[in-house]
Amino acid sequence: MAAPLRSTPQTTRVFDALLDAPKRWHYGYDISRTTGIKSGTLYPILMRLADRGLLETRWQAMESGTPPRHMYRLTADGLRTAREMTGARRGTPRAAFGV
Repeated sequence: MAAPLRSTPQTTRVFDALLDAPKRWHYGYDISRTTGIKSGTLYPILMRLADRGLLETRWQAMESGTPPRHMYRLTADGLRTAREMTGARRGTPRAAFGV
């Protein structure tokens, strides 16, 4: 059984950023820019969320000479968890996200 998900401010900021467009695929770099979380903190959070089945991940092939980019989006369980952790409810407008 996986350890309970820690509700850190950084994890909440990641969820908040993903909730802005929960069905869209997000690049890790874009999540970092939106949240202000540095890669050394962000990618372990994303890996933990993916390991728990809260995020889907995929690689997007780029044009020749450019390395592929890792993309993330919320699963159904991830959407529920994100809403719980951020206090967002379906149909309830959320305050603008700020760092």
